[in-house]
Amino acid sequence: MTELLATFFNTEVMAATFPMLLRGLGNTILLTITAVVFGGLSGVAICIARLYGAKPLRWLAIGFIDIFRALPILVVLIVIYYALPFVGVRLSSFVSASLALSIVLAAYTAEVFRAGVEAIPKGQFEAASALGLPFPVALWKIVIPQAVRIATPAQTSNCVAIAKDTSLASVVAMPDLLKQATDAQALMANPSPLISAALIYLILLWPLVRLVSHLESRAQARSR
Repeated sequence: MTELLATFFNTEVMAATFPMLLRGLGNTILLTITAVVFGGLSGVAICIARLYGAKPLRWLAIGFIDIFRALPILVVLIVIYYALPFVGVRLSSFVSASLALSIVLAAYTAEVFRAGVEAIPKGQFEAASALGLPFPVALWKIVIPQAVRIATPAQTSNCVAIAKDTSLASVVAMPDLLKQATDAQALMANPSPLISAALIYLILLWPLVRLVSHLESRAQARSR
C-alpha cells in the first residue's frame, strides 16, 4: 500500500509539479472559453441559415452539421494542424485546437438550437407577422430568447463535453493541463502529476456535470 501511494500519490512530486499544472490549467480554461464562445455563436448562425436561409445555404448548413458531427474531434484537429501546412496554412497549436473545437461545437450547437426553435409554437411566428414585425426583429426578440431557454440544458452538456475534449490539444503539443502533466510525469519519472491533473479536471468539471443534471430536471418539470 505504501509503495502504491508513493507511486501514484507522491505528495512531494505533486507539490513540485503543481506550478506547471497551473500554467497548463490556465491554457485549458482559455481554450475552453474560446471554443465555447466562437462555437456557440457560430452554431446559432448556422442554425438560422439552415432554417431560414436560401436553399443552397440550407444545404451547405446541413452538410456542415452532418460532417462535423460525424468526424471525431481528434481527426479534425490533426487535419488542421498537420495537413493544412501542406497548402501553406500554418496555425499555432492554440489556434488549431480552438478552431477544431469551435467547428465541432458549432455543428452540435446548430442541432440543439434547431430543436429549440422548432419547439416554439408556430402561432408565435404568425402573431409576430400579424403585428407587422420584420423577420429579423421577430427572430431576435421572440424566437432566439425562447430557443436559448429551451436549448440551455443540452447546450450546457455540449460545453462540458468540449471542456473535456480540450485535453486532445496535447496531441498538437499545446501546453494545456494534460500536456503539462505528461511533461511533468516524464521529468519526475513518476505518474503522480497525471493523478493531479485528473483531480483538477474532476474538481472543475464535476460541478458542471451536476449543473447539467439540474437544468435537465428543471426542463422536464416545466414540460409536465
